[in-house]
Amino acid sequence: MYGSIFHLHPKPGQKATIRQLFEQWDRERAPRVQGFHAGYLFQPDRSSDELIGVAIFADRESYRKNATDPKQDERYRSLRALLTEDPRWEDGEIIEAAERT
Repeated sequence: MYGSIFHLHPKPGQKATIRQLFEQWDRERAPRVQGFHAGYLFQPDRSSDELIGVAIFADRESYRKNATDPKQDERYRSLRALLTEDPRWEDGEIIEAAERT
């Protein structure tokens, strides 16, 4: 598996809108993105001025395919307009995972 952890710094009053964008992506785009497994958006306890996202894909190829898709770039630009700065991305191979259902 492959994925990204990303740090977002919303403009004041934009957290709810960012959350709506993520919910919309999950409804509208995720079902069409080959290799997408899961996405999470965290509100860290240590900082109310930051959000942390996690995106998990089957492999690097499916992650990169989504990242270079013009439709994804449109979504990114909508998100970026709600942030004070560019997100900080940490992409990498997932080398261990555990899931309990």
